[in-house]
Amino acid sequence: MWRDSRRLQIFCLLMAVLAIVVLVHNFFQLEHMDDDTLSGSSWITENNVQRSLSQTTKTTRKPYCAYKQQALSKRDQAEQESLLAAIQWPKPPDGKIAFVQSTDPARSDFVIVKPSGFLRVGDQLEVLVRVKDFQGKPKQYGGDYLQARIHSPLLKAGATGRIVDCRNGLYKVFFTLLWPGEVKVSVSLVHPSEAVQVLQRLREERPDRVYFKSSFKSGRYSETTECNVCLPGDLPICNFTDLYTGEPWFCYKPRKLSCASRISHAKGGYQKGLLTQEESLFFQSDVNIKRPILSSGPDSVIVKPKAFTDSSSMDRAEDPAVSPSGYYYEDQWMSRTHWIHHFNNTDDITKCLQGKVIHLFGDSTIRQWFEYLTALVPDLVEFNLGSPKNVGPFMSVDLKHNILLKFRCHGPPIRFSTVFSSELRYIANELNGIVGGRNTVIAITIWSHFSTFPVEVYIRRLRNIRRSIIQLLDRSPKTLIVIRTANVQELGPEVSLFNSDWYSFQLDSVMRKMFSGIAVHFVDAWEMSLAHYLPHNLHPKEVIVKNQIDAFLSYVCPLQT
Repeated sequence: MWRDSRRLQIFCLLMAVLAIVVLVHNFFQLEHMDDDTLSGSSWITENNVQRSLSQTTKTTRKPYCAYKQQALSKRDQAEQESLLAAIQWPKPPDGKIAFVQSTDPARSDFVIVKPSGFLRVGDQLEVLVRVKDFQGKPKQYGGDYLQARIHSPLLKAGATGRIVDCRNGLYKVFFTLLWPGEVKVSVSLVHPSEAVQVLQRLREERPDRVYFKSSFKSGRYSETTECNVCLPGDLPICNFTDLYTGEPWFCYKPRKLSCASRISHAKGGYQKGLLTQEESLFFQSDVNIKRPILSSGPDSVIVKPKAFTDSSSMDRAEDPAVSPSGYYYEDQWMSRTHWIHHFNNTDDITKCLQGKVIHLFGDSTIRQWFEYLTALVPDLVEFNLGSPKNVGPFMSVDLKHNILLKFRCHGPPIRFSTVFSSELRYIANELNGIVGGRNTVIAITIWSHFSTFPVEVYIRRLRNIRRSIIQLLDRSPKTLIVIRTANVQELGPEVSLFNSDWYSFQLDSVMRKMFSGIAVHFVDAWEMSLAHYLPHNLHPKEVIVKNQIDAFLSYVCPLQT
C-alpha cells in the first residue's frame, strides 16, 4: 500500500512539472509570436519597416485615441467647448456639391468701397469681395478661406486686413491705412469652402494621415514600429504617455523586444489616397489654391498724410489684440502694440543679450532664431553636443559676454528625422525645471506639427504649457516669456492636406485665446509673413526672420520711452 501511495505521489509530481512546462511554453509563444520571420542576429531592412508600417495603417478598424478617454475638469471642459465654438467654420449647404459649383477665384472679384472723402493715414478702407462658381454664378453661402493685404511695393510696405464672412457669397475686408502714398489691395483665395470641409473631415477622421515610427534595439537586434497619438486596431501597444503632463503617445509593441528598449523617434511618412477623385478637384495649384482674386475696378487708393492735429501715438494702440498688430515700412516691421528697436548693429544685440540665458522651445521655425543669432553675433559660438542636424538639442555660448543660447524641439508629435528617445522632452516639463529670473528669457512656438490632429489634442498641449508658464511666473515673476505665433506657407495639393494655412490659422487662433491675459508677449509671425512681399514659405526668408528677432529683442531690451 505504501508503494502504491509513493507511485501516486511521483505521478502527481510529474503531471505538475508537465503542466508548468506547457504553461511556460505557451507564454513564450505569446510573447515571441512570429519568431520564425525574424533572426535575432540580423538588422531589419528599411523595406521591411515600410511594409510593416503600411500593413498596420491599412486596417479599417477605428483608431485608438486616448485623448478622447481622458476626463477634463468642468473648467477645462467649458474652456475647450468655448475655444471650439470660437473657431467653428461656416459650412456649405447639406448635400454633395459639384466642382463646377465651387468657388472659382478667376470669376470672383472685389471692389473698393468708395469713401465719402479723402483717405488719410489712420482711416479704414473697406473692400467687398464677391465670389462666384465656375459657371459664373454668384455663390449664396460662405466658408471660403481668404487672405488679404495692402501694400506699396516701392516703399516695401505692407499690412494685413481683417476679413468678415457675410455667409452669403460676400466678404468684407477692412484695412487700417498706416502709411501715405499709393496703396494697393490684394485678395487671394486660399481654399474654397468645399475644400475647407474636406480639410475638416480629414482632421477629425484621419489623424493618422501622418504616421511616425520608433526604433527599439537590444544588442545587435532591432525592430521598428509605428507610433502616434491614435493607433488603429487592437494590437499590443507600448504606452509612452507622459507621467507628468498626461500627454498621450503610443507605439505598436515590438514582437521580440520590450517597450523599454526604444531608442529613437522619427517621422514615418504621409498617407496617400486620402481624397476621392471629386474631392481632389478642390485642391489644384493653378486653379483654386492660393489664387488671386482680381478687382473689377481700381485696385489701389491714394492715402494722404494724417492731419497735423492727429495724435502722433496713433500707431501705438494699447489693446494687444489690435488688428493689424503691425505693418512693414521700408522692409522694417513697425509694431502697433509695442515699441520696436531695429537691431542693425551686432554690438547692440550682444549688449542686449549680455548675461542672459535664452531658451528656445518648439519646431524648426524657432530653430531659425537659434541659427540666425548664432551666425550673426560674433562671439556666440555653437557648442557641439553631437545632436543630429536640424533636430537638436543645440547650444551656443558667448563666454566673453556670458550669453547662453539653447534650442530644444518640443515633444511628439514632431515630424523630424531621428530624435533620440532621451531627447524627447515636453515643453511643460522643461519649463518646470527652469529656475527663472530677470536674466532668463524663454521663447516658445508650437503649431505646425499639430495640424493633422483634432484641435482637442492641441488644446491639451497648450493647457499643460500654460500651467507651467503660470507656475514659473509665480515663482520668478521677472522671467521673460515670448510666444512666436504660426506663419503662412507655400501650399500645393499635397501640402494642403497636412499643413494648410487654414489648419495653422485655426490653431493660431486657439493659441492666442488661451494665452490672453497672461504675462507673455507675442511675436506676430503670422502677420509678418502674410504682410510681406516675399512668397510664402514655411521657413520665412532672412529679412522676415530679422524682423522677428528685432521684435523679440525689443521685449528683452525694451526702449525707454
